[in-house]
Amino acid sequence: MNTLKKLSVVIPARNEEGCIASTVEHLHLELRLQKVPHEIVVVDDGSTDQTWEVLQKVAVDVPEVRPVSNPGPHGFGRAVQYGLQHYTGDAVVIMMADESDDCRDVVVYWEKLNEGYECVFGSRFIKGGGVIDYPAIKWMLNRMANLFIKMVFRIKLNDTTNAFKAYRREVIDGCRPLLAPHFNLTVELPLKAIVRGFTWTIIPITWRNRRTGFAKLKIREMGSRYFFITMYVWLEKYFSRGDYRRQIESDFHSTAYASDDHDGRSSDDAPALSYDKLSDTELPISEESRR
Repeated sequence: MNTLKKLSVVIPARNEEGCIASTVEHLHLELRLQKVPHEIVVVDDGSTDQTWEVLQKVAVDVPEVRPVSNPGPHGFGRAVQYGLQHYTGDAVVIMMADESDDCRDVVVYWEKLNEGYECVFGSRFIKGGGVIDYPAIKWMLNRMANLFIKMVFRIKLNDTTNAFKAYRREVIDGCRPLLAPHFNLTVELPLKAIVRGFTWTIIPITWRNRRTGFAKLKIREMGSRYFFITMYVWLEKYFSRGDYRRQIESDFHSTAYASDDHDGRSSDDAPALSYDKLSDTELPISEESRR
């Protein structure tokens, strides 16, 4: 497995003038302190406030920040895809603009990717993870949706819908074309990576509700879109006869096979490291690694 040289963080932003500067500055500071070579690609997705102007000012002081403007059409998924067309690192983390994601978890993602995993998925709902000020109705719908995905795909991951995840470049390339134009991209990308045979692991992460601005996710509008993209990838899993699965090439894969089966085994019963050996409610992580 190739050693990673630079981490890209892709942040889609729409009307986030109140928080985008602090999000980017805190992230850059943490990555610099932990000596993680990086760039921060912030995609302005048609903002009507001062988001673009704020980003231009931040970029003057922080050269690692690369603001790009999505000319349209707009939407969360389209903004992320635009960022994935412009990042230059050999690994990427997708992160929210509202500082709900903990920048210390980005460092843990980087460390796990450097252990050889091709994907690192965070979960707020395992031991060591947590949420702060999570709206009750949103929490209930989240748990129902993720339980459905977990059962349908027979996987240990219980926080698939969360956007905050990390991927090596070959995973992004191997999951194209990406179809989801909205928040349902948060489901399409990890499920495609799992179904197509990339190695993955789970770490606990923390999340807190935004303190400024307004949430862009409209649950009423997104239900059918989440269902569509989930079923789309499910059809690929069970009916494509493996046409889109990656080929195992690296030394890492000689002992760690990607798996989308519920018991953590590949289709030929070879040992798998698709997720940690502990159950998905018992994935502790040391304080040193969380910093």
